[in-house]
Amino acid sequence: MSQYLYHCQDCDKEFTQNLHISDVEKAEIKCPNCGGKRVHQLVAAFSAVTAKKS
Repeated sequence: MSQYLYHCQDCDKEFTQNLHISDVEKAEIKCPNCGGKRVHQLVAAFSAVTAKKS
């Protein structure tokens, strides 16, 4: 599962949702604060840890 960052236009709050990558497009995201459906996904920074090659 991946964590996605959203912003609610109704209450102006940001929140995260844990979703499978295959569910992102078809999920109906609701704001956990106000229940609003006017949300949009934000761009979030991330980092990846990889093994060092010798």
